[in-house]
Amino acid sequence: MSSQNPKSFFGRFFTRSLDVIEVVGNRLPHPATIFAMLAGLVILISAISYWLGVSAIHPVDGRVIEVNNLLSADGFRWIYTSMLDNFLQFPPLGYVLVVMIGIGLAEGTGLFAVMIRALVLGAPKKLITAAVVTAGIISGLAVEAGYVILIPLGAMIFHGIGRHPMAGLAAAFCGVSGGFGANFVIGSIDPILAGISTSAAQLIIPDMVVNPAVNYYFMIISSFVVLFVGTYVTDRIVEPRLGKYQGPAERLAIEQLKPEEHKGLRWAGIAALAFVILGAMTVIPENGLLRDPETGSVLHSPFFDGIIIGILLFFFIPALVYGRIVGTIRNDKDLMKHIIASMKGMGGYIVLVFFAAQFVYFFNESNLGLVIAIEGAAGLRDVGLTGPVLIGAFVLLSAFINLFMGSASAKWAIIAPVFIPMLMLLDNAYHPGITQAAFRIGDSLTNLVTPMMSYFALIVTFAQKYDEKYGIGTIISTMLPYTIILGIIWIATLMIWVWLGIPLGPDGPIYIN
Repeated sequence: MSSQNPKSFFGRFFTRSLDVIEVVGNRLPHPATIFAMLAGLVILISAISYWLGVSAIHPVDGRVIEVNNLLSADGFRWIYTSMLDNFLQFPPLGYVLVVMIGIGLAEGTGLFAVMIRALVLGAPKKLITAAVVTAGIISGLAVEAGYVILIPLGAMIFHGIGRHPMAGLAAAFCGVSGGFGANFVIGSIDPILAGISTSAAQLIIPDMVVNPAVNYYFMIISSFVVLFVGTYVTDRIVEPRLGKYQGPAERLAIEQLKPEEHKGLRWAGIAALAFVILGAMTVIPENGLLRDPETGSVLHSPFFDGIIIGILLFFFIPALVYGRIVGTIRNDKDLMKHIIASMKGMGGYIVLVFFAAQFVYFFNESNLGLVIAIEGAAGLRDVGLTGPVLIGAFVLLSAFINLFMGSASAKWAIIAPVFIPMLMLLDNAYHPGITQAAFRIGDSLTNLVTPMMSYFALIVTFAQKYDEKYGIGTIISTMLPYTIILGIIWIATLMIWVWLGIPLGPDGPIYIN
């Protein structure tokens, strides 16, 4: 199978299309530069819109919403005095830096890597595909662990048991990519998206907060969707198409867990369970410490207000126990070394956040987002595109945009300020959580086939270890069945979920008042 000489018309057409996408995507500036340019564009458009008298009638209170001219003297003063606050108050900044303390420690001590190996190596041969996909979903907690460790490990495991290595690579890739929109626990991406969603939702409801667990119930169900589809497509479609592997790569022995790793993993699990039990005791009793002391509510309570700290401790405590047992944490210096190492990789993210924050807050201050949302909602009413069909269409739009732009948080920072208010202003008044869930599905689906995904070139490199002829077309043609089948089932699941009106997660209803 060679990506350079596709046999079918579809293969040739699809490869040419993706070549165009790759060229266009490669010519895009750095995401931080894009946000800086967008912020400047907002200033210019706000001035033009103000001069043209652009306005809209707020559907809730009937007041006239006029565009604020950021190119005026008052606008310039606001920009000059607000840039620092825009950066410091942008929710994703603090959320991510705090969560990375726990996740960074879990990565640095080796806990994540051992968890993945244990899950895959401990599965019976009949369940090996399901185990690889499941490990991929879980690895969404720490993206690098999935792409850098699990995907080559999946290929190695399949090769080691006499199956086609590309099938193992594909199964792992499906799980890791699906882990963005599906997981069994809250991960590092959830606070990022929730923070951006909060900023967008406050255009309509100024005191609204979208908590990081807003999609949690749907994420759990989605995990089983990804697991089922990933396993089925690998075993019934992808591997039969690949046939028997006859490449030059030699089978490599897969390193089994060492006794101290077994012990560390066991005690880390006990520590995690103990933490969950203690956390439950703060909210389950009627007088629980972290319930709202006045109303007794759990959803609107200190527990969810401080959920970021809960996520931090959920990773930090088991990682600390594991590190002490296996010897990767011998003293406080080792502890801080692992945390600092994880923060070193956050420099690019911090720079991106600075410019993204300016774009988001410029957009908010100009009132452009609110005007676009009001007019866009009116347009959707006119065409009659509402309900589950509208949500499904938004998934497809997100999937299409993802073909051209790799960074999920960057895309969401651009999309959320327009579509979250727009859907909130419809007659159905969709909660920001449903818009966020739809975006996550779309982004997950085309991550599998877009060369713009930041790890795509690395995955091609992994594949070429088994056959130097494998290229971008090989990966795309292998992963396309996952995108198509997973897309159909996942979008249908979300549409049914919306139709039934089931909450997406804690404080995550489908509709708002």
